[in-house]
Amino acid sequence: MAQERDQTSEDGAEDAQQIAEKLSRLRDQIAEVDRSLIELLHRRMELAEEVGRVKFDSGRPILVPEVHDRVLIRARQHAEACGVSEDVMESIFDAVMRGSVERQHRLGVTLKATGGSRVLIIGGAGSMGQWLQSFAQRLGHGVDIVDPSMAYLPRAEGRFGSLDDLEHLDDYQAIWVSVPLGRMPDALTQIIDRRPKGLVIEIASIKDHLRPVFEHADELGVRVASLHPMFGPSKSVYETLTFVLACRNDPQEEKVAIETWLRHPYTHLVPVQFDHHDRLMGWLLGLAHLSGMLFGCALTRSGLAISELEACASTTYNRQASTAASVLEEDPDLYYDIQQLNPHRGEVYKAARAALDELIDAVQENDREEFRHVLSDARHLMADR
Repeated sequence: MAQERDQTSEDGAEDAQQIAEKLSRLRDQIAEVDRSLIELLHRRMELAEEVGRVKFDSGRPILVPEVHDRVLIRARQHAEACGVSEDVMESIFDAVMRGSVERQHRLGVTLKATGGSRVLIIGGAGSMGQWLQSFAQRLGHGVDIVDPSMAYLPRAEGRFGSLDDLEHLDDYQAIWVSVPLGRMPDALTQIIDRRPKGLVIEIASIKDHLRPVFEHADELGVRVASLHPMFGPSKSVYETLTFVLACRNDPQEEKVAIETWLRHPYTHLVPVQFDHHDRLMGWLLGLAHLSGMLFGCALTRSGLAISELEACASTTYNRQASTAASVLEEDPDLYYDIQQLNPHRGEVYKAARAALDELIDAVQENDREEFRHVLSDARHLMADR
């Protein structure tokens, strides 16, 4: 018996060695194919750059949605032949296409870099301020920043601890203001009082509390654009960048004034009337944030360990938990201000309470039809997205 066990052990060791050698040979072959793919990608990006050069010379846009869609359709058609799902094939070619757009955009920035403007970012050391700095530099602009944290660092060119450290604001063609919501009125007022000639661009998530500041700017003849990036500082500049422009005057004129500072292939600019902005944000931000916070806060009352919940988690739970985590990881003061400063929060809270009560009442009263009716209305609304 002992000899049989020894023989079995030896046979097993030989089999394991053979498997390891076979895997090693296959992985070497895969590495060789990867090298070929990289060479092909390199050639594709070179061709994309040539396309970008032609587009730049002829004034054509870098991103052409119809061409992008044709490539993705073609990729999905070849998915079965490659033995992968259409979604996987699309994601691969979508990444390649985004790489091509990035290559073309960088070329355009290089070609026109000498014509870049100087911009100033107030709050430039904050996370969103840093994003704006990177964005502006990618567009070929020179960037200076003002941030209180700079006051504690050695002096450096283009870095200031206070607006008072700057003798001239007229050196800047644009001044971006990226400070917390509660500080925005004072920060804007301090800039406006110096009557800069360049465009002042504030990026507050809520606008209503800034009305007196805008009226003050109008009196002094200072141009202010009320912009709202609908994304956070982790957003890649090579994904869709949606900006909402809250227009107090003629939307077309305000759009033209701001477009100079948003010329990027993935920019999506949406003008809305100023008076409508905060109501829109009550639902887009206020309700979305509230749902995430409610989900997390309710779980703290469950008495269940998060490890147990995650071990048994459904797809729906994971999606909602991910959304809730992204909200709860942010500065609570930011989300408090977005809720508290929005004059339309009352209608959002009323609707949220009513919707919750409807669902709870239908379940507790054993009213299946009412439950179906409530969800049907919501489903029809969401189907129109």
